[in-house]
Amino acid sequence: MEKTVLEDIQERLAAVRRELEEELDRRIAAQRERFRYQLERGKVRFEKDMRKWQAEYRTGLWRYVTRGNLAYLLTAPFIYGLIIPIVLLDLSVTIYQQICFRVYDIERVKRGSHIVIDREHLAYLNGLEKLNCIYCGYANGVIAYAREIAGRTERFWCPIKHATRAADPHPYFEQFLEYGDAEAYHAWVESYRRNKTLPEDPKP
Repeated sequence: MEKTVLEDIQERLAAVRRELEEELDRRIAAQRERFRYQLERGKVRFEKDMRKWQAEYRTGLWRYVTRGNLAYLLTAPFIYGLIIPIVLLDLSVTIYQQICFRVYDIERVKRGSHIVIDREHLAYLNGLEKLNCIYCGYANGVIAYAREIAGRTERFWCPIKHATRAADPHPYFEQFLEYGDAEAYHAWVESYRRNKTLPEDPKP
C-alpha cells in the first residue's frame, strides 16, 4: 500500500526524533564529563573541587533579596500560591490512573519520568534560588505528567482528531481517526470491542 504524504513526513519526523534523542544523550554525557558529576542512585554527585568552584559564583541570600527586582518579589505570592492546585492535580491524576488505568488495561505513566528535581545540588545557587528551581521542576513536571495521563485517556475513549489544529497536541494525537470519518470510527469501535486495539503509539 502506497504511503500518503503525511505518513512519509511522519516517518521522517520519527527518524529525526530518534537522531535528536541520540544527540541529546551524547550532549548530556559530554556535560557530565566537562562539569565532573555522576548520577548515583538517581542523585547528582559533583567532584569536591567542582563544588568549590561553583560556590564561588553563589550570590548571598541577603544580597539576592535586597538587590532583586521589587516587582518580582511582589509577584511571588501569585507564583507560590499555585502550589495548592498543582499538588491537588498531582494527587488527583495519580489516584485516577492507579484506579482507572488498571480497569482500562492502559499502561500507567511513570511519575518519575516527568517530575525531575535535581537543581538543588548546584552549589552556585543560594537557598532561595534552589527553592525556586525545586518548585519550577515540580510544577512543570506535574503538568507534563498530567498531560501524558490525559493523552492516554483520550486515546482510549475518543481517538478522533479535531476539526482545527491545536497548538501542541500530545504525541498520540496524530494516530487518531480523521474528524468526520464515521465509517472509520464505527470500525474502530467494533474492533476495540473485539480485540481491545487502540490507535498505535507514536513511533519513538
